[in-house]
Amino acid sequence: MELHGVDLNLLKIFDAVYAERSVSRAAVRIGLTQPSVSHGLTRLRLLFSDPLFVRHQSGMAPTVVADRVAAALGPALRNLQAMLDEHLQFDPVRSTRTLRVYMTDFGSVAFLPGLLAELRRRAPGITLELPQIPSTELAAALDAARLDLAVGYLPHLHDQGLVSEPVLVERYVELRRAEHAQADADYAAVTSHPQTLEILRAAGLESRIRLWLPNFMVLPALLARNDLAVLLPRNVADQVAQWMPGTPLQVRQAPGSPPPIRVSLHWHRRYTTDPGLRWFRDLFLELYRDEREPSIP
Repeated sequence: MELHGVDLNLLKIFDAVYAERSVSRAAVRIGLTQPSVSHGLTRLRLLFSDPLFVRHQSGMAPTVVADRVAAALGPALRNLQAMLDEHLQFDPVRSTRTLRVYMTDFGSVAFLPGLLAELRRRAPGITLELPQIPSTELAAALDAARLDLAVGYLPHLHDQGLVSEPVLVERYVELRRAEHAQADADYAAVTSHPQTLEILRAAGLESRIRLWLPNFMVLPALLARNDLAVLLPRNVADQVAQWMPGTPLQVRQAPGSPPPIRVSLHWHRRYTTDPGLRWFRDLFLELYRDEREPSIP
């Protein structure tokens, strides 16, 4: 038996007869005439070389073959129907979808805590996954649906045929402990943000870098016991300050007053009309879109 030779309408008839144990009730269930269902059942019996249903005092009783077919067919039809329903409208409360979102370390700090809390409230069955993908492979991953969305300062994606929606404007600032505010600082630089090296190099401070870090996560422990300064986006600086309520910190302009950067949401245009992704994009922009430039002391 080859799948391409099977009339899929017959499988719908089988599912209805199996559920109703009656040809007449199955006809009502799927909106066909009783002769049409009977004819379909005859074709199914020839297809499977089995009677599939036999008359019983309680109605049409399935054979062993019918039970095996139903065990595989029922979930498949329900999944297909759910997919078709979701294409027309998306119900976040009932969805069990997994959303794959690329975030830079900035995005993980600035967006993830609030986003996850809001998802738990509005769409409790949705799972959020943050794959780690090299930035050079993001466009291909979005095209192949290995990623649903990418968010961050990712200027190279604007030239990759993707759709980009601005989220907010950011500025790099300098963060250090307040007690060392007047001293000449040595710096820690974050390798995931090459802009920090560009800023320090432009200001003639590259030789003052004493530590290279892979991301922002270790900053609270680092600043608590060291007098290094670090360059980072203003939103991340505010978050680090919240993590260190007992340590007075100072935020001030980065050396050379570098221009602002624009954080955007990126996706492939092939998935623009996907109802679930459209709902998620709207939620993200509702929570975080802000065109104002951050204030700096």
